[in-house]
Amino acid sequence: MKQILLILLLSVAGIFILSGCAGKTETPLLPALIVENPIIMDTPTSVIGCSVKFAEVEPTSAPSSASLIPPVSAADFSLGTADAPVTLVEYCEFQSQGCASMANVVMELLKNHASLRFVFRPLPLIGILNKSDKAVLAALAADEQGQFWVMYDILFTKYNEWADLSPSEFNAWVVRNATSAGMDGDQLTAAIKSDKTTTRMMSMYEAAKQLSIPAIPLVFINGKLQQSYVLDYQNMSDTIGLITLGQKQFTECPPFDIDPLKQYIATIKTDKGDIVIGLFPDKAPLAVNSFVFLARAGWFDGVTFHRVIPGFAAQAGDPSGTGRGNPGYLFNNEISDLKFDKPGLIGMINSGPDTNGSQFFVTFAPAPQLDGGYTIFGQVLKGLDVAEQLTPRDPDQVPLLPPGDQIIRVTIEEK
Repeated sequence: MKQILLILLLSVAGIFILSGCAGKTETPLLPALIVENPIIMDTPTSVIGCSVKFAEVEPTSAPSSASLIPPVSAADFSLGTADAPVTLVEYCEFQSQGCASMANVVMELLKNHASLRFVFRPLPLIGILNKSDKAVLAALAADEQGQFWVMYDILFTKYNEWADLSPSEFNAWVVRNATSAGMDGDQLTAAIKSDKTTTRMMSMYEAAKQLSIPAIPLVFINGKLQQSYVLDYQNMSDTIGLITLGQKQFTECPPFDIDPLKQYIATIKTDKGDIVIGLFPDKAPLAVNSFVFLARAGWFDGVTFHRVIPGFAAQAGDPSGTGRGNPGYLFNNEISDLKFDKPGLIGMINSGPDTNGSQFFVTFAPAPQLDGGYTIFGQVLKGLDVAEQLTPRDPDQVPLLPPGDQIIRVTIEEK
């Protein structure tokens, strides 16, 4: 009884309290530009100036065999492919405000992450919320017509229409809306009232009770419980992005293939135009070698300029879009006589000495505060105006960011 009362209090208020902790606040090494990398682990390598370093991303990139919940099966309601690198399992129902809010978050995640599989496990709050069991019965009844997800959408997108209806009014409302969506109303009504549907709902309810679920929404990503303070779009999107990145990272440092005596021209193609860069292999051979390697491997294709601060710089190079990703290896700083004394310089992002990876930035103005701390490995030859037109985005200041501009591809010309 105490457990059910707790769920009631949380669900009606739409509050998550799986943990009372607050998120850790990081102090950026470079305000408005640098975001620290996750914890990394060293692996010895024979390449001078470079070492293999993988982001220690939790949850892991594969479903955990030690998960507290049953594995996904054919009996589950799921969207996305079974071989998706990321599986999000949610225990929730339809009437609580918390579940309605989570539905909006999940919708955005599915829209922006093709790598995601979503599994919804209904958990009716029987005897607590007055229409929770009726809404779950309606969804299961719709499933008899292969329309579970249609009913899921009706219940959540029209939540404000039915949340305050009386139980006696609810069934008529749900049948009317289901009929408008193309379902057979008589068949739906019969299924809602059938013992088969009730038995199915109760089996889900009993199965969830065995897990001792403390509150809903309860969310697992790849089998790992997600704490309450990360159940928002940005945190969950970052987790999904970093896990997906793990599928793309390299397991060794790139071969050193550039010739410091040659000229290398990189063209960053965006939908706003091209940014043409002259690279400095004589000043920063490690950075240029890595950039050329990653460009030819397609690493930058589709990557977003995830941080753009007008009057300062634009940052890109992280396929996860979080500002925390790396290519699976890191390499040393290369500080030369070059200074950040003009716009259009290309620098390597780092989170401390010798932690350069794939992230780079383009300056829009002199930035002497960066001198001595960041590798300069190129200069914009053409298209600085294109860079200055990139969509402003400051993840440190704006919680709901506009979509960032994407790099279509980076091509390399060697002379």
